[in-house]
Amino acid sequence: MKRISVFGATGSIGQSTLDLVKRDRENFDVLALSGGRNIAQLAQDAISTGAQVAVTAFDEEYPALKEALAGTTVQAAAGHNALLEAADQSADWVMSAIVGAAGLEPGLRAMQAGADLALANKESMVAAGALMRKTSAHNNVALLPVDSEHSAVFQALIGESREAVERVILTASGGAFRDWSYDDLARATPEQAATHPNWNMGQRITIDSASMFNKSLEVIEAKELFDLRSDQIEVLIHPQSLVHALVGFHDGGLMAHVGPSDMRHAIGYALNHPHRKALPIERLNLAEIGNLEFSAPDFKKYPALALAYEVLDIGGLSGAVYNAAKEVALDAFIDRKIGFLVMADVVRSVLDAVFGGPNTPLSEPSLENILQMDQIGRMEANTKIQHLM
Repeated sequence: MKRISVFGATGSIGQSTLDLVKRDRENFDVLALSGGRNIAQLAQDAISTGAQVAVTAFDEEYPALKEALAGTTVQAAAGHNALLEAADQSADWVMSAIVGAAGLEPGLRAMQAGADLALANKESMVAAGALMRKTSAHNNVALLPVDSEHSAVFQALIGESREAVERVILTASGGAFRDWSYDDLARATPEQAATHPNWNMGQRITIDSASMFNKSLEVIEAKELFDLRSDQIEVLIHPQSLVHALVGFHDGGLMAHVGPSDMRHAIGYALNHPHRKALPIERLNLAEIGNLEFSAPDFKKYPALALAYEVLDIGGLSGAVYNAAKEVALDAFIDRKIGFLVMADVVRSVLDAVFGGPNTPLSEPSLENILQMDQIGRMEANTKIQHLM
């Protein structure tokens, strides 16, 4: 029986993970679940899976969680330290699905405790790719990508020599604004951006999909996960979201991973790795689908993509600054402090301020330095936004 924990259990990835676990209960022993403010869902899932502990990230939610778990065997806990203690448990497999940079430390601690890490939190690789790889290797545990694109690349590379890889192509649906003009994007609202044509995801990642910040993070994540150069990573718009990624080899061949828009495939692959198990997802009928469309992305319409390649060129800890500035800019857009297109302007100005000046930024990939660069990125972004208001 595999001992597992799910961090970010109440989000869309966490819920899909638990759906698969509940269908295969005899093979999984749930140690810990974590969530945010959706206490009722967290408590319900902890009870139904027989988890040992349920952790809310917010201290002030502890009384509600304790009350919801009263009379059960599930222990209630709250706060950052409680989450790290849960990560220290001796799990075999941990799902890292906390949104944003907050997922970094629990993921690192889980690997240090000996767990294979299923990585839905792409920000960990963007901000701390070198540290994540080092921690994985030092503790002899696996980093299992859960983003559909990176899971597709991971699967396509099985049995292949990395030296034979010429390029990797990540696909993007184009999000809510795929057919909008550049001028119309300036008037986009958070509600409009939070509606995805294909995938059922949370608000923040759906807006990131519309702006292509999500794809930009995935470009950086691909570099870190698969040790690629920036000129080996391409992005294609693919409205159907059925081809998740393609790997091109030196002999000219392309290997594509095709599947339905259902995250339970990538999650199930990571959950059962290195084996494949039957999963309750739709089977594609390609004859009915008929056509698959692809087009090159418009870098003017999606400036976040250009920023991703600039981050790869800067190197060092620029990913930590980039992700932090992006998170602050996204918060400001959701709060209607800045417009949709201004998010990229804010992030670009932060990168210019931190890496374009006379001072030499921190570059050693220690957790302390990464967290410090994260804070610098957040402070610079907040300053830029204050000047715009």
